[in-house]
Amino acid sequence: MTAGNTSDLLRDRAEPQRATYVELFFDVILVFALTRLSHTLFTDLTWLGALHTVILLAAFWWVWVFTTWTTDRLDPAQPAIQVVIIPIMLGTLIMAGAAPTAFGGDGMIFAATYVIIQVGRALIVTSAMRRRPEVAIGSLQQLIWNCFAGVLWIAGALTEGTSRVVIWLLAAVLGYTMSRLDFRLPKLGPARITTQAISAEHLAERYQQIMIVAFGETILAAGGQFAAFGFERDRLIAFVLAFAITTLLWRIYFYRAGLLLPAAIAASAAPAVFSRSASYAHLIMAGGIVLSSVGDEIVINHPFAEANLVWSAVILCGPAIYLAGRARLDYLSFSKVAVSRVIGLLLLVVLSPVVAFLSPILIAVVAVVILTAIAASDTISWRFRPSTPKPPPPGGAYRRP
Repeated sequence: MTAGNTSDLLRDRAEPQRATYVELFFDVILVFALTRLSHTLFTDLTWLGALHTVILLAAFWWVWVFTTWTTDRLDPAQPAIQVVIIPIMLGTLIMAGAAPTAFGGDGMIFAATYVIIQVGRALIVTSAMRRRPEVAIGSLQQLIWNCFAGVLWIAGALTEGTSRVVIWLLAAVLGYTMSRLDFRLPKLGPARITTQAISAEHLAERYQQIMIVAFGETILAAGGQFAAFGFERDRLIAFVLAFAITTLLWRIYFYRAGLLLPAAIAASAAPAVFSRSASYAHLIMAGGIVLSSVGDEIVINHPFAEANLVWSAVILCGPAIYLAGRARLDYLSFSKVAVSRVIGLLLLVVLSPVVAFLSPILIAVVAVVILTAIAASDTISWRFRPSTPKPPPPGGAYRRP
């Protein structure tokens, strides 16, 4: 990739800004990664196991987000850009393979691959765009920050036990912090994300697609568990409930903030900042979907077993976390939050210890009832009081994670 043809590498804003096939191919890797995370958490349902999952999910998320923003600026249909994206896909696949034992013997494989992806992508883009300083400077700032974060990831991989957890948690927090600080550096200042030109159509579609990927992971996980037992009556009922939960979460996302996301980005005063804030909302929702997938596995594997507080919390709090991210997206898109989401979230959290004595399949029924009420409320509300996107001003929502 040379600097002489930088104009050819940039997206042509006059052309339709749809996601390309190589980006969709990348999303397939994410399905595998999320499946590995949810299954690993299922086998280690502890607070420490949950913290491990959060840290690893953050790493996968940063790989996906930074790659998505790269392909929003550079044209992934160009072979030179595909040469960058395809190795990232391979690296993500290696990370997914190492994820179950990342806090054990495969820690260095996971950390080194992550650092190579993040540093390598920023280095290549900075080099290729050196004759376009408005692009190269921001990539250079990302490169420097990724090097700082990379030191923590490698340092954590050289340790064991609690030390690795603490260091990698700091690395994950640094990933969030550098984005919030707009990759600010001495003398260079911020990366000026508020002035960047973005494609509302492309970024919105990418966020929508990653949600479909996350939902697809839950279907694959639930289907795999169900297939292992065959058409036993109890397992069939559990599978139907798991499918209903996933379908309702999908419905709640796309009706209607998810569907109107392109218009919301375009209507915002600072589309780039809006899109960055929206990425955090989608990360929260993705975390809720992963936890919900674990809940599906519990329901299918132990439909009428004696429940406990941990199982109850997983089955109900997965959708609750998802609703928290969905409420955030509501506020970003409309400057308000639907009351049904707040009530539903509170009910899911409050009821998790109350219904802990029930069997997992009955707890799943509780989740289905609450989510159905939210979906029905959305339909009724939008039929009689439809809203148009009205993002809050940049000084309001964008400063709060």
